[in-house]
Amino acid sequence: MTGTLILLRHGESTANADGIFTGWTDVPLTPHGRDQARDAARLLAAADLLPDVVHTSLLRRTITTADIVLGHLDRDWIPVQRSWRLNERHYGALTGHTKTEVRGRTDEATYRAWRRSWATPPPAAQPGTLAPFNDDRYRSLPPDAWPLTESLQDVHARLLPYWADRICTDLAADRTTLVVAHGNSLRALVTDLDQLTTHGVERLNIPTGQPLRYDLNENLRALMAGGVYLDPRAAAREAAAVSRQ
Repeated sequence: MTGTLILLRHGESTANADGIFTGWTDVPLTPHGRDQARDAARLLAAADLLPDVVHTSLLRRTITTADIVLGHLDRDWIPVQRSWRLNERHYGALTGHTKTEVRGRTDEATYRAWRRSWATPPPAAQPGTLAPFNDDRYRSLPPDAWPLTESLQDVHARLLPYWADRICTDLAADRTTLVVAHGNSLRALVTDLDQLTTHGVERLNIPTGQPLRYDLNENLRALMAGGVYLDPRAAAREAAAVSRQ
């Protein structure tokens, strides 16, 4: 067995609370989301899972969540790496619209495909209208990597190099590795960990603020499919809430 991997979707954001397609838009945590981050830290402490290194996206909802967790664990000093490759899926022209609004103006099959499918992206945004355009954090990103929309398959493709080069390096060095990311970037990662089919990943929901532990073998495959949530009942409740959206 190699290092332990902990996956954590950020705490509830203001956009989560309002049911908005957010993607690469930067939004803060709600007070409840901050409470979720503190609860996640308590679960990690109770399980004696103290991270040696942390990886986050470039969006503040993951950065704030990680900061709260590390502060409560007295682990502020450990290395933190950030990458756009862990960003949430880019929702294209749906960005900024509520799920209720989008659901009301299209048929159920199309809405579900945009939300849950492996290969169907939402309609593309107009060039130059949404992040990463005019955002300093993406200045070094090659223009041909700037998304106008993304399917989950696209997220998987841009995440894999970071997984292989950075996260796997930490795991191979037997570091307890915490990845604080987003619902869809974590779904893309779990697709690889659990070797999910495209139909399997459509049914996968990652709840906010619930630490998910994976113990991995020497090939970085999960010893237990699906991993282990540190609070299974709360995770199931929150995952059901995501599913109802």
